[in-house]
Amino acid sequence: MHLPEPGDLIAQMEDARTRTLTLIRGLDAEQLMGPRLPIVNPLRWEIGHAAYFHEYWVLRQHLGEAPERPDVDRLYDSIGIHHDTRWDLPLPPLQATLAYMDGVMERVRHHLEHDAPDPRRDYLAQYAVFHEDMHTEAFTYTRQTLAYPPPAIGVAADSAWRAGGLRGDAEVPGGSFLLGAPQDEGFVFDNEKWAHPVEVAPFRIARAAVSNAEFADFVEDGGYRRPELWDEEGWAWRRAAGLEHPVYWRRQTDGWEWRHFDRWEPLPPHAAVIHVNWYEARAWCRWAGRRLPTEVEWEVAAAGEPDAGGTILAAVKRRYPWGDSPPDPARANLDGRALGTIDVGALPAGDSAFGCRQMIGNVWEWTDTAFGPYPGFTPDMYRDYSMPLFGQTRVLRGGGWATRSRLIRNTWRNYYGPDRNDVFAGFRTCAA
Repeated sequence: MHLPEPGDLIAQMEDARTRTLTLIRGLDAEQLMGPRLPIVNPLRWEIGHAAYFHEYWVLRQHLGEAPERPDVDRLYDSIGIHHDTRWDLPLPPLQATLAYMDGVMERVRHHLEHDAPDPRRDYLAQYAVFHEDMHTEAFTYTRQTLAYPPPAIGVAADSAWRAGGLRGDAEVPGGSFLLGAPQDEGFVFDNEKWAHPVEVAPFRIARAAVSNAEFADFVEDGGYRRPELWDEEGWAWRRAAGLEHPVYWRRQTDGWEWRHFDRWEPLPPHAAVIHVNWYEARAWCRWAGRRLPTEVEWEVAAAGEPDAGGTILAAVKRRYPWGDSPPDPARANLDGRALGTIDVGALPAGDSAFGCRQMIGNVWEWTDTAFGPYPGFTPDMYRDYSMPLFGQTRVLRGGGWATRSRLIRNTWRNYYGPDRNDVFAGFRTCAA
């Protein structure tokens, strides 16, 4: 397995920590704890937990060192501490939490700088960086959920982001395809292992994700009031939630607005719709006479290439929709640069071989597939990363605007419960 050099791991670790600290900057003590909700963690707990992951796996499990604090297992072990009790823990004050985080980082950095080469240590250090990256995305949507001010992670607006809509379908041929990560890939998570052959029938998939304007047409046609458009569980969720439009929308006399962190702004019509759950996506599909792609179809459209005869090249698979070059701002809306979704017609340089746009970045895309193991699955050292959610969640692909670019690739599988509309999720569709 190819892993970054220790110096590169240190740079990644420092960058992830800088993002963590940026995302809590400006929040007072009350905001850092926040209300007791099932979809968020207290931020003062969560930042300590991110550092704990570095300590537990690299320093303690691998190198056999003592913990930075004697009480860390009682404070930050996410497996042993039930979510609802995290507000009741004797958490250290913010400055003591930051001191704990600094102490762990300095110890890990010392080993990376001075110890002999150690592939297992480097694997665990990479795992811990990616774990913190996932939490910084969670910190970002927590600020949205709780209507906190926007974090200072964006850049000046780019005119290229406002490129309008993109309609139409890409024709994807059938054939044999290797689903999952190849064994010569670098770091991958256990649920991506390993690439295995699947047969795919020809299908047509939208070139772009569904936009706000397209979703607004469904809302204005009474989509949230028509039970025939929802499955039984989805309709029960809608009634309990009491929603007649996406969670952060409101109707004004001059059109729709949405709450972007703590501000109400005009709804950008061509930006990808976001903060809709699997039930909402499926209801829109029924209304439009469409369907969600399966996980296999999504990965084929993102990673596959056609041959001259019109079938999929089974032996060729792209790491990213555009090829094997790492993401950059001209190809993908990642790393929080735009501080939200951009127009679905933007960034044509990121198109897949079949002409699908923004399959990496902008919004996580719901698929119709239940999250489960690939053939021959065995859990990694962090056994609870995937297994507890098999059969209970739905697969999302592609990454959202806050996803870190070093984390994402075509084979990366995310998974949330079908009721989650707080995360940075939207969807694209297939012809029925």
